[in-house]
Amino acid sequence: MKVLRTLVIPRGNGGGVMLALNYLSWAFIASVWAFFMALFHKYDLVLVHETSPITQGFPALVVKLIRRCPIFFWVLDLWPESLQAAGGINNKYVLGFFTWVTRLMYSNSQKILVSSKGFKNSILDKGDFEHKIVYFPNWAEDVFDNPPVLTEDQQAVVNKLPDGFKVMFTGNLGEAQDFDHVLEAAKLLKENKRIKFILIGDGRKRAWITEFIDQNGLSDTVFWMGRYPIELMPAFCKCADVLFLSLKDDFIFSLTAPAKLQSYMAMKKPILAMINGETQNIIKEAGCGLSVNAGDYKSFADNVLRLSVSPDLEQFGIAGYEYYTENFSKSKCFDKLEVLIKSI
Repeated sequence: MKVLRTLVIPRGNGGGVMLALNYLSWAFIASVWAFFMALFHKYDLVLVHETSPITQGFPALVVKLIRRCPIFFWVLDLWPESLQAAGGINNKYVLGFFTWVTRLMYSNSQKILVSSKGFKNSILDKGDFEHKIVYFPNWAEDVFDNPPVLTEDQQAVVNKLPDGFKVMFTGNLGEAQDFDHVLEAAKLLKENKRIKFILIGDGRKRAWITEFIDQNGLSDTVFWMGRYPIELMPAFCKCADVLFLSLKDDFIFSLTAPAKLQSYMAMKKPILAMINGETQNIIKEAGCGLSVNAGDYKSFADNVLRLSVSPDLEQFGIAGYEYYTENFSKSKCFDKLEVLIKSI
């Protein structure tokens, strides 16, 4: 697969103006590239991997206009809802503009693939797109199905994990992940010296997290291990007793099933969650762990204690892996995509 990269204006401090320039500059420059590519190359289909922002769809519209080929729009993040929930944007004119852009993308797509069943109502609020919507979830990266052999240096990094009952998080340490309540749960458990919260990753919230650890005497309870390439994640996860995920108490996050969930399931580990909606439903359906509502850090702490003495950890992990294999495996997802492509 050939990957082409375009120029883009960096986000800088992430303020509203810089964020807008970042979104629009990529869309404009990538659309110029798409124009010349479509002039000189034939394309049969455009697949838009729409994580964020929605403006990622503009180059696809250019190709469709020139080549008259269909668009599959894979929705992994709802717009403009994400702009409000994660970006804190409430200006009605800005939201109105991005609502119009979203309708434009959906209207010009032959299929709207949704990574979460909870996305459906939001999409239908934008128009009569029922006949276009297809459930198409995420899958775990290949490294989780086939973990690589680590070098000595890489293994030495993994060996630095603290001893104890390891409750691990991997990924983005951002605002949406609700570490405010995760660390409140850690405060409740800090007298239990066996329990260790382990954070692997980086993000906007990382500086706040390290400061909170220092100010609340959690240096023996919460450990930020740093940021590492995805190739090391299976080795880290293998050492964990429980893998956890959390999202803020916001309506849009209740509709989302983070890709992290599939990775955790692929690792055959119990899952602990503090999250609403779709992800909580999947965990209960799969029987792969324990979940509480977003923000309920006291119940979250109780569940950590419960799992720390549970004899069923292995059974939770196996149940999650079996559910993953049946519903989220890469091979099954690609088989489904192939059927969709052939249908047009």
